[in-house]
Amino acid sequence: MDLRLAGRAYYVTGGSRGIGRAIAELLLAEGASVATCARGAAGLGELRAALSSEHRDRLLTQTVDVADAAALGRAVGTAADRFGRLDGVVANAGAGVSGGVLTTPDTEWQDQFRVKVMSVLNLVTPAVLALQRSDAGRVVVVNGVTAHAPEASMAAVSAARAAVANLTRSLAVELAPSGVLVNAISLGAIVTDRQRARYDASGAAEPFADWCVSEATRRGVLIGRLGTPREVAPVAALLLSPLCSYVTGSSVDVSGGSGGRT
Repeated sequence: MDLRLAGRAYYVTGGSRGIGRAIAELLLAEGASVATCARGAAGLGELRAALSSEHRDRLLTQTVDVADAAALGRAVGTAADRFGRLDGVVANAGAGVSGGVLTTPDTEWQDQFRVKVMSVLNLVTPAVLALQRSDAGRVVVVNGVTAHAPEASMAAVSAARAAVANLTRSLAVELAPSGVLVNAISLGAIVTDRQRARYDASGAAEPFADWCVSEATRRGVLIGRLGTPREVAPVAALLLSPLCSYVTGSSVDVSGGSGGRT
């Protein structure tokens, strides 16, 4: 199936690894141009080394903190100038932090809202005019099932994700008249560096692969395993596609059927 992404340009935050990288790789494979950013230069260097030989003219990497509105705004502008257009953005950034409502420090609460909520605005705001000029302007926000089913051990993350869900809907309402469609992906547990860190912190004696199976069981994942970044990327690509022209303000559940059970 041709998603008609070839010749278009997209900006993906957090693209040096995990879900963001999988999305960037798929968009490039579909013939699109991709600009992506991350805070760490090393991860971006690995991305360029892996992909630039095949996609040199269609890949732009930038070292940017998505919580820095001015820096991200400049980066988005540079990408739009480089490619001559911008058809969609993917907001995919923000590490998690463990802790309950009363045990999470104020600084962590502030960081979660700054990185998860404000980073969406920091990306969308400078991109809006270019998206409105596109015949298929798209915004995809990578969120999580904890937006609707809070996880007690990740109170600040859950609250920030709930805010992101409402922000996504508000953006969809506001941008629909100009033809820009805005949707979210609501993730369950995906095997990324974050899951590896949770495994390390758990002190589990079982191998990581077995721990992932146990996690899937604990979370009630109907498919019986945790997901992978490569299983998230096609959903993002479809939501960015011109073919997906009658979906906005929605959240697509990519949780293996866990239904937000955490």
